[in-house]
Amino acid sequence: MGLLWFLLIGLIAGWLAGMLVKGGGFGVIGDMVVGVLGALLGGVLFTKLGVSSGGGMIGSIIVATIGAIILIFILRLIKRA
Repeated sequence: MGLLWFLLIGLIAGWLAGMLVKGGGFGVIGDMVVGVLGALLGGVLFTKLGVSSGGGMIGSIIVATIGAIILIFILRLIKRA
């Protein structure tokens, strides 16, 4: 059940990140993939920085969305190079 929640939160985060970042996202499927990978990235970054999201679904969505936004910026930098 944990994996299902992780994927659901990643999908929501990808959609939110696609809406928040100017210039459009990567399409529906692309935003979902970026959201799931961003959830991983956000979790790792927040853990390394020693920052806690407070737990719960809202905190997880915030962490995953921040990770997805960072991942979108990294992908755009690579795309421009």
